Amino acid sequence: MLAAGIVGAHLAAAAGVAFVLPGAAGWTIAVLLLALGMEAARDRALLRARHSVRVIELHGPQAVVLVLADGRRAASAVGPERWVTRHCVALPLRAPRRRTFLVTRAMLGEPSFRLLRLWARWGRVPGVAAGQLPA
Repeated sequence: MLAAGIVGAHLAAAAGVAFVLPGAAGWTIAVLLLALGMEAARDRALLRARHSVRVIELHGPQAVVLVLADGRRAASAVGPERWVTRHCVALPLRAPRRRTFLVTRAMLGEPSFRLLRLWARWGRVPGVAAGQLPA
């Protein structure tokens, strides 16, 4: 759905450029815009790039470790301005580069998504008290 939206937006931009700038230059720019949209959809929406996140490991209330598609691990601090709804969670990452990481309900199973929402909201996941653990 997101990939179709990205390609559709770039297709509309390409059509606008081709309409406003007739001739070979307009068509060249239009084709380049469409190619850019397809690459953006592959990288951002379909998560096919080497630097796409495959696993999120929660480390404390303010930190995560991201396991990337190529196997690298990247530790990152998470900013306090998290956005949590019942459909998605947006985590503003601070390092190694600033970007916002969006996780939707469809990306995780229901129990994992619930734990991520709780962690994003409260900085911890539910568990049992140490006195309740079996000996």
